Amino acid sequence: MSGVTNNKVMANFIWRFAERCGAQGVAFIVSIVLARLLEPKVYGTIALVTVFTTILNVFVDSGLGNALIQKKNADDLDFSTVFFFNIFVCCFLYAIMFFAAPSIAKFYNDTTLTPVVRVLSLTLVISGIKNVQQAYISRTLQFKRFFFATLGGTIGAAVIGIMMAFMGYGVWALVAQQIFNATVDTLILWITVNWRPKKEFSLRRLKRLLSYGWKLLASALLDTVYNNVRQLIIGKMYSSTDLAYYNKGKQFPNLVITNVNTAIDSVLFPVMSSRQDDTKQVKSMTRRAIKTSSFIIWPIVMGMAACARPIISLLLTDKWLPCVPFLQIFCFTYGFWPIHTANLNAIKAVGRSDIFLRLEIIKKIIGIISILVSMPFGVMAMALAYGATAPISAFVNATPNRNLLDYKYSEQLRDMLPAMLLSFIMAVIVLYIGKIPISVFPAFIIQIIVGIIIYIAGAKIFHFESMEYILTVIKMRRSEKK
Repeated sequence: MSGVTNNKVMANFIWRFAERCGAQGVAFIVSIVLARLLEPKVYGTIALVTVFTTILNVFVDSGLGNALIQKKNADDLDFSTVFFFNIFVCCFLYAIMFFAAPSIAKFYNDTTLTPVVRVLSLTLVISGIKNVQQAYISRTLQFKRFFFATLGGTIGAAVIGIMMAFMGYGVWALVAQQIFNATVDTLILWITVNWRPKKEFSLRRLKRLLSYGWKLLASALLDTVYNNVRQLIIGKMYSSTDLAYYNKGKQFPNLVITNVNTAIDSVLFPVMSSRQDDTKQVKSMTRRAIKTSSFIIWPIVMGMAACARPIISLLLTDKWLPCVPFLQIFCFTYGFWPIHTANLNAIKAVGRSDIFLRLEIIKKIIGIISILVSMPFGVMAMALAYGATAPISAFVNATPNRNLLDYKYSEQLRDMLPAMLLSFIMAVIVLYIGKIPISVFPAFIIQIIVGIIIYIAGAKIFHFESMEYILTVIKMRRSEKK
C-alpha cells in the first residue's frame, strides 16, 4: 500500500462517499415515507431495542477489523483467525440477547418488546459474517465493492419496509427492514469479494491482534454506550414518544455526518496506516481531512439548522415538529466531528491505541457528568448538555497530536474556522429569509438557493483553499476518464 497515490485515495473516497450517499439517500427517503405512515411511538419502540443491539455490535468487530487493516503484514491466517473468532462472539452475543429479551421488556414495562428483541438481534450474527470482508476491502482499497453491496441491501430493505408498513405491520416493518438490509449487504459482499476463510486458526495471531484491537474495542464500547445511554434514560424516565422526537432530530444531521465521516474514516485510516512511519505525511493527511470535511460539513449542518422547521414540516408532517429544537442542537454538535475523526484516525494509524483509549475515558467522564447534571431537567436539557460537550471533546481528541504530529489544536481550529464562520453567517441570513410571509415550500426553496449562493460566493471571495482543492481533484478525475 506504500505506492498509493493521492488520486487513488481520492478515487476511493469518492466511491465510499457515493456508497454512503446512495445508501443513506435511499434510507432517508424511506424514513420519510415510514415516518408519514407510522406513529412516533413505533419509532420509539425500535429505538429502545436498537440501543442494545448497537452496543453489542461493538463486540462484533472486537477492534480486530482495525487491527487487520493496521497490521503491516496481515495474511490469510490473520484474516481466517479473526473470521472464526467473530462468528463465535456473534453467536454468543445473540444467545445473551435471546435470553435477556424478557428482562429488557420488563425494564421498559412493555411485554411486546420480547419478540422484537429476539428477531432484531439476528443482525448481530449477520454482521459478524461480513466483518472480515469489510476489513479486507478497506485494506486493499476496493471501496467500489461497498457501493454495490450497501445500495443493494438498502433498496431491497426499502421495498420490504414500505410494503409492510402499508399492510399495517407497524414495528415489524422496521424490524424486517433492518434484517433484510443486513442480509442482502452480507450476501453481496460474500459473492463479490474474492477472499474466503481457510480452515485455519492461530491463537497466537489472535492474541497479537487483540493486543492492538482490545484498546480500540474498549474505546468503541465506551463511545457507543455513552452515545446510547441517553436513549436508555429517556426511554425509562420519560416516554418512547419523547425518545422518537429526540432520535428523529438526531437523524437528519447524523445522516450528513455519517456519510462524510464514514467515507473519510474508511479511506484515510488504511492510507495513514501504510505511511505510519512518516509523521509529516500523516500530519498532511490529517490537516487535509479537517479542512476538506469542515468545508463540506459546516454549511450543510448550519443550513439544516436554519431550515429545521420547514424541513420537518414538509418531509415528516407537523406531527413531528417537536423534534425541531433537537435537530438544531445536533447540527451544532456534529459540526465538530471533522476534528474528531481526523485526529482519532491519525492516532490509530501510528499504532497508539493506548492513547485512543485514554482519550475515550476522559471524554466519557465529561459526558457522564453532563448526563447526570442534565437528566432531571428533561429531554431538552440532556440534548443541550450533549451539544456543550462537542467542542470540549474535540479539544481532548486533538491534544495528543500536538506531540505526535506537531499539529496543535489552535492550528486545527484555524483550519476549521473559515468554513465555520462563513456557515454561521449564511445560516443567519437563511433563517431570516424563512420569516418572509409566504407559504412554506417557496420560502424553503429560496432559503436553499440563497444559502448555496452565499456560501460558494464567500468561499470564492475569500479564496478558500479547500474549495480550490476539491475543484482541482474533480478536474483531474474528469481528465483521467477522457
